[in-house]
Amino acid sequence: MLVHVTYTNAKGKDSCKLYFSTDVSMPAKDVLLYYHSRFQIEFLYRDGKQHTGLNDSQARSENKLHFQFNASLTSINIAKVVHWLSLPKEERRAFSMSDIKTMNHNALLLSRFIDVFGIRPHYIKNQNYVKELILYGTIAA
Repeated sequence: MLVHVTYTNAKGKDSCKLYFSTDVSMPAKDVLLYYHSRFQIEFLYRDGKQHTGLNDSQARSENKLHFQFNASLTSINIAKVVHWLSLPKEERRAFSMSDIKTMNHNALLLSRFIDVFGIRPHYIKNQNYVKELILYGTIAA
């Protein structure tokens, strides 16, 4: 089964993509659905390997390995939920686990500076600086 799809971007330019399946009886809609799901799963495993220690377990017990895998993949899903629910639907862009880690590290470090130096982060004149420092080092998408 071969599915040909033409996408139009925001500038009006068309691009074509081909999706393949060895099951010739599968409807085209299912082929597209499976490809979309497959890529979401691949991104989940990529983030798990790069950022949450999916490959770093030294356990040998099956139960301990299952716990490690579940903890790693669950932490990514929780990060996605926390990140996306904090933004209005119109402002949601692509999810980057690297950006989430950077923002949390910056927030922790900034919190330490605020405590040590007695800075008042809730003053109106400081709020833009705090936001800028938390986002420092994130990838501009």
